[in-house]
Amino acid sequence: MAEPAPQLSKAANKRGVARLAAVQALYQMDLTSARLMDVVAEFENFRLGKEVDPGESPEIYREADPQWFRAVLSGVLAEQRQIDPVIAKNLPPDWPLARIETLLRAVLRAGAWELIARKDVPAKVVINEYVDVARAFFEEDEHKLVNGVLDRIARTSRDELLAEPVSGSPQDGE
Repeated sequence: MAEPAPQLSKAANKRGVARLAAVQALYQMDLTSARLMDVVAEFENFRLGKEVDPGESPEIYREADPQWFRAVLSGVLAEQRQIDPVIAKNLPPDWPLARIETLLRAVLRAGAWELIARKDVPAKVVINEYVDVARAFFEEDEHKLVNGVLDRIARTSRDELLAEPVSGSPQDGE
């Protein structure tokens, strides 16, 4: 009999789940105009690490780093007026920010905030994480747009210049 796979609970994995949840929360807030504290309470009380569908075979949301979730969410909201022009400047010329789908905008905002405000996290890690978030939600080439935009933002907002555009899976350690 095979043993169940061990639940990954490294800080890096918890941050990845927090990033995904933050994007979901930003999307929810954009659609419903819900208040920050209400959304944080909902996610922390009913989603992060909780059962999705109690029953015979309940699914459970993976555990997230709640401080990282709150930091990304509140950071994007506090800095959105500064982040949006940075994103817009790095989008293809024929794609104004208003044309970007709401969920994709949330991914770009969260990734841009982390690149600009959290220089303690390697740019490659941030970009890879948000490319993975985009892949989780979209079936087309949206992840390529996320990769390109965040890569350009990293090159202009970080002292460290990336040698090449990032793609693939997150680096260990974040």
